[in-house]
Amino acid sequence: MNKTYLLIPILCFSLFISGCSSSSDTPDPIVTPPTTIPVTETDPLTTVNVKTYMVDATATTETVALFYNLKKLAKTKFAIGQQDAFNAFYNNGSSSMSDIKKTTGNDPAILGADFMFITDKNNNGQAENWFYQQEKKITDDAKAAYAKGMITIFCWHLREPNKEDSFYANDMTAAEKATAFKSILPGGSKNDWYKLKLDKIASVISNLKGSNGELIPIIFRPFHEFDGNWFWWGADYCFPEDYKTAYQFTVDYLKNTKGVHNILYAFSPDNSYSTSANYLSRYPGDAYVDVLGMDNYGDFNNQGQAGSDRANAKIKMVSDLAKTKVKIAAMTETGYQVTATNTPITGWFSNYLYTALTANSVEISFVMFWNNTKDAYYVPTPSATNTADFTSFVSKPKSVLVNSLPKMYVLPN
Repeated sequence: MNKTYLLIPILCFSLFISGCSSSSDTPDPIVTPPTTIPVTETDPLTTVNVKTYMVDATATTETVALFYNLKKLAKTKFAIGQQDAFNAFYNNGSSSMSDIKKTTGNDPAILGADFMFITDKNNNGQAENWFYQQEKKITDDAKAAYAKGMITIFCWHLREPNKEDSFYANDMTAAEKATAFKSILPGGSKNDWYKLKLDKIASVISNLKGSNGELIPIIFRPFHEFDGNWFWWGADYCFPEDYKTAYQFTVDYLKNTKGVHNILYAFSPDNSYSTSANYLSRYPGDAYVDVLGMDNYGDFNNQGQAGSDRANAKIKMVSDLAKTKVKIAAMTETGYQVTATNTPITGWFSNYLYTALTANSVEISFVMFWNNTKDAYYVPTPSATNTADFTSFVSKPKSVLVNSLPKMYVLPN
């Protein structure tokens, strides 16, 4: 936090007794004008105290380094990532090369992943099972990303606890929407079900290891976009205190009950919050959050400069909170999907997005685009008409792909 120290001068007054003659008067004392020591911006985070700002004081060495290096990165740069970068391609499903690498020559710095298929009720752990095959693909990708020096962040599109068929609220009955979230809380009818899902996540994360046997750190953002109503954990289906309880239970169970110590935890609503008070209305507390995030598609959905300015004000609010709390700030999801009917927006990457992420002294550690598909994309491939816009974006002074990402898993000396 910034601190300004002021030297407040003491004004001395001479009190003259009325009986003294004018010939014995002494000169008035010299009054020194106030002096202000220039403000010096000090960074409270050091390699010695870093664990005091983290959720897990017993985090692995690499996880501690990741927190520290991500926080420091934001002062000058932000890392660029994409969901399913190694497995979701536009117009070229035969290549395992990420679309970002096809376009720029380098992989993204962040790989987005999902626990959805990993915890699916149909995953039986057998080699021929499609869901288990997805689990293997996702975990292999996380290991490959780590070997490249990249960072992996997991979201979780958890199926609702009744039929386990969907994560969308619109696919549930009114009664299911009213009771589903509360049922997974401690003491709820589905809390044991929820713990089994967390057991699976704990097992997977505890077996993510690098070439030297070290545990691979990940970022995990449970119950994301909770301020909307499209997911069954959305704002209309759970009270703020229930949301906090579920988030806290998730962290405590993984960290304390299961002994998983290679996770950074992210808090990531959608873009509905424009004030700190509202943003923190469902915040589970500093002891449970490492990353302050925000997903934002709406402000960039053909909204022009006005949308970019709104997005900048919101991410500025997140950035300022992260500075105060000594947490990592991030835009955890964004993008503008180009389809057969949605044509590219001129300057979307290099102007609107870059300005939103950098103007007004914003300090964020990373931004992540959603996944490409065969017929639509968030990140262009070389043949797309807005490729030059994207390459201009990644070439800007604050943009970082994996080739210019610092060593994230080693604390500096």
